[in-house]
Amino acid sequence: MKPVVGTTPRVVRSEQEWRAQLSPEEYAVLREAGTERPFVGEYTDTKTTGAYECRACGAELFRSDTKFESHCGWPSFFDPAESDAVLLREDRTLGMRRIEVLCASCHSHLGHVFEGEGYDTPTDQRYCINSISLKLVPAEAE
Repeated sequence: MKPVVGTTPRVVRSEQEWRAQLSPEEYAVLREAGTERPFVGEYTDTKTTGAYECRACGAELFRSDTKFESHCGWPSFFDPAESDAVLLREDRTLGMRRIEVLCASCHSHLGHVFEGEGYDTPTDQRYCINSISLKLVPAEAE
């Protein structure tokens, strides 16, 4: 994975440590910027209330109240949990120009963000995130 220019991750592990912690599928997406197949992810259609954390380091990334149905095959959010929860970086792989979304805490790959697609959301952004990059922590019942 290319380093994010100008930032230092708060969570640092060697690639051997990441491989020991993550499954091969998780490692391929989180550390090698892979993509899971559409419509198969654990959280694609989840409606559970709670917080979505980075599967690699546990940092809170998104909240269920910003998740929306985009029918794209991956969980979609219109805003991160905090303004500094994620980092954005230009991605020119696959002959396209996209904006990659990374966990600000450990710099693991999460997915991509798209703008101007016409979704009725407060930000007109779609953070298209791999389910395998996330861990849902359900809200406690009151």
